[in-house]
Amino acid sequence: MTLPLMLSTVEVLAQQVHITPEQPPGANGLIKIVNWLSWFVMLAGIAALIYAGGKFAWERWHGGAVEAPKIVLGALVGGIIATSAGTIMTQITSVQ
Repeated sequence: MTLPLMLSTVEVLAQQVHITPEQPPGANGLIKIVNWLSWFVMLAGIAALIYAGGKFAWERWHGGAVEAPKIVLGALVGGIIATSAGTIMTQITSVQ
């Protein structure tokens, strides 16, 4: 009695749901904003690397605490996360 009930439950749960994705209204504006934000993130990362390079040269010339490698590492990790986020979301939202 229990086995046929479990098998019928598995059959119901294993059925595929066919969904046809549609673009919501106003999506073009949202895509434009996201593209602008991605450009801003990229430019901020480049600016952080340039700033860290100048700070590293200043610290090397005048001595003192070495903080520039932390800034470079933070900019690189932030860049990796920012660039891989788009790829991850594309893979998640793509239609199989």
